[in-house]
Amino acid sequence: MDTIPFNRPPITGREIDYLKHVIDSGNLAGDGPYTQKCHAWLASQLGSPHALLTHSCTGALEIAALLCDIQPGDEVIMPSFTFVSTANAFVLRGATCVFVDIRADTLNLDETLIEAAITDKTRAIVPVHYAGVGCDMDTINAIAARHGLKVLEDAAQGLGATWRGQALGTLGDFGALSFHGTKNIVAGEGGALLVRDDAHAEHAEILREKGTDRSRFLRGDVDKYTWQDVGSSYLPSELTAAFLLAQLEDSQAITARRLAAWQRYRDALLPLEAAGKLRLQAIPEEARHNGHIFSLVLDSEAQRTRVLQALREQSIQATSHYVSLHASPAGLRHGRASGALSVTEHVSSAQVRLPVYADITESDQARVIATLCSAL
Repeated sequence: MDTIPFNRPPITGREIDYLKHVIDSGNLAGDGPYTQKCHAWLASQLGSPHALLTHSCTGALEIAALLCDIQPGDEVIMPSFTFVSTANAFVLRGATCVFVDIRADTLNLDETLIEAAITDKTRAIVPVHYAGVGCDMDTINAIAARHGLKVLEDAAQGLGATWRGQALGTLGDFGALSFHGTKNIVAGEGGALLVRDDAHAEHAEILREKGTDRSRFLRGDVDKYTWQDVGSSYLPSELTAAFLLAQLEDSQAITARRLAAWQRYRDALLPLEAAGKLRLQAIPEEARHNGHIFSLVLDSEAQRTRVLQALREQSIQATSHYVSLHASPAGLRHGRASGALSVTEHVSSAQVRLPVYADITESDQARVIATLCSAL
């Protein structure tokens, strides 16, 4: 019996050609022509005034934290149900993470709980668009405006998804994307920072280039570059950008195939949800998602264990997801919970993610569905 992998990165066929072109050029370092093409694609296709490739989404989040001038003692509001990079970017600046519960339907930050978590130390809100499903950005931006806070979107899973027709990552002050090998559009490792404000964009270039104005030098704006501010090396190599460009050029087709696979699962499992055997992630009418994750939440951790075991016995790679940050060793040291996080704790203990990728076959999905149904 062939194994059905949890994920299989898409390959367009042009990656090797682009990589060879970079190697033949001898220009392997970052910010070459392929990087610039990726910047232009992201800016035009997402409607972002400024887009900068980074070596990871983690790096993009770290730049955003620097741009917000996060200082020791500051507080940053975020969900506990997220990857550790969301928190690390701010903990590295000395901030305290204030964890807020998620919604049971969308698995996104519960916007109704944000204001209760705001104190005089709060500096920013970090919505995480889980599975490429948009948070309620209207409410979140309105709260931020009332309290004078920055909004940093963790859109690691959000490329190709929108909220009210606007690309995820472009609705707040800053957005961070990921092109990690597990994402819809991949570069092995890689990310991007999206910046709305012109002044912040110029500062972001400096932070990204080790604190120098090298980007201005490469454009011919200055005849030499110098150390301008604290920064680090956040840019990816030209090899990474070349691979990514091939992916970006086919991103609409890749996303369409993932959405078709996602919908096949949903159509098959809706009767089980109606029967109360599981809960599927809800998609708000304002959101257009990208099929990044197919999530279902069961009744208990014990039931999840049984289901995952049944899938493994049929050579199907399914998995759970995040361990709640607020209950982790580092989360206890560097953060605090705002109120009860009961939804987060239940989802963390009872969630299952099914295999979904652009090239999964209908027959493989049928095997997954049959195994799941027999296990419930």
